[in-house]
Amino acid sequence: MEKPSLDTAKAGAMRFNTDSSQMEIYDGNQWTGILSTSGALQTGGARGINFSGGSGSNTIEFIEIPTTGNATDFGNRTSSIEPSQNACASRTRGIFAGGEGNTDNIDFITIAQQGNGTNFGDLTQSRGAGPGGFSNQIRGVFGGGRTPSTTDRIDYITIAQTGNAVDFGNLVTGTQWPGACSNSTRGIWFGGNPPSYSTRIDYVQISTTGDSSDFGDLGTGSQVKSGASSSTRGLMYGGQISPSPYDLNIIEFITFSTLGNATDFGDSTATRRGAAGMSDCIRAVFASGYDAPSESTIMDFVQIASTGNAIDFGDATDGSFSAGTSNAHGGL
Repeated sequence: MEKPSLDTAKAGAMRFNTDSSQMEIYDGNQWTGILSTSGALQTGGARGINFSGGSGSNTIEFIEIPTTGNATDFGNRTSSIEPSQNACASRTRGIFAGGEGNTDNIDFITIAQQGNGTNFGDLTQSRGAGPGGFSNQIRGVFGGGRTPSTTDRIDYITIAQTGNAVDFGNLVTGTQWPGACSNSTRGIWFGGNPPSYSTRIDYVQISTTGDSSDFGDLGTGSQVKSGASSSTRGLMYGGQISPSPYDLNIIEFITFSTLGNATDFGDSTATRRGAAGMSDCIRAVFASGYDAPSESTIMDFVQIASTGNAIDFGDATDGSFSAGTSNAHGGL
């Protein structure tokens, strides 16, 4: 039988569990198994997905995150609605939910196979202006948005099983245009609007249900920010502040295992809001978005474990507000 440790484990500590015969890592809240697989192993590469919406398009693009270069066409969503941070993924499936026009539609794709989106089910209510989405390997979670009034609703789905979303709980405060990202345990939403450009960071435990709790604050209140993550860090990219239109070039980060305020990471290559965030736990790539008054096809990237300014990655084929995910992000 496993004996309890005399010392409190620190985030990143590892052990061998003699009951399960598995190596485990402490994520700051619990011991979790160290997986011997990855999105890259299952699909031949760490693939980033950009659900873009330039000028009312329904474009899906993809990139190979460890390389650099321009995006490649993947297929099309089932409808031409403007996205914003409303995507998540397992190692095999990419999910897109809600979008401008206040739709309740959920689409999915198989990340390893180029092709068009397929209907997955419906959210519990129609929502635009988000909702911000994140996931672990099992669940996808979507929070906030506009119905057309601002909502605090949180929904979840089981990614491997098509069907309608189920109520998860409520955000501390209703918000539209929140950014989002996660590791395998915790998911966070950050920023948003209204009644003002928010500095809030909320979190939930993905494997449970219930209302969100306060995590900390952004350095600058803003909306339409983008998220990407490793298993330890969440990055918060760009955004829009008042007076509108005014887009940001700041990148901030949090450590998932430690509650607290965001810390400065560096600057993006251009001011942007509504970019698609994608990661392979080493790199975070941000694609498309809007740099007032123009749609943007810029893609840039950073090394998540360090700090510093972003570097050019290549170009997307479609601009404007976008939603990004990957088969190798920090929630997996």
